[in-house]
Amino acid sequence: MTNPAPDSIAPSLALIEQLAHEAISTLPEPFRAPATHIRLRIEEFPDEDMLEELNVDDAFELTGLYDGIPLTEKSTADQVTKPDVIWLFRRPILDEWCERGDVSIQELVSHVVVHELAHHFGWSDDQIAAIDRWWE
Repeated sequence: MTNPAPDSIAPSLALIEQLAHEAISTLPEPFRAPATHIRLRIEEFPDEDMLEELNVDDAFELTGLYDGIPLTEKSTADQVTKPDVIWLFRRPILDEWCERGDVSIQELVSHVVVHELAHHFGWSDDQIAAIDRWWE
């Protein structure tokens, strides 16, 4: 794929959300059902508190974030205080998409969603990186 045409309209927040839901709907069944219980939030950028908590200086470096308790750490005795959320950040996703120039926006959004879902299922960044060479 080549870079988007100069007169292309950038995908909206609504389109990014639609693509994220489509990615979840195509997951294999053992993962699809639990993934549908995670709230999706699509924003232009992460807020300052998120960046500070993650020690990230540049908002363009964060395309997505899982905010919740991984399934491997949950207990039926835990009282739910807030829902698990996957945050997708439109502007960093678009920046990555344009810089890469070799994937569709659907592929990139799907990849970010699956990466964040892996955290929900209890995988660390190192475990994800060991099998996923996407960002190299």
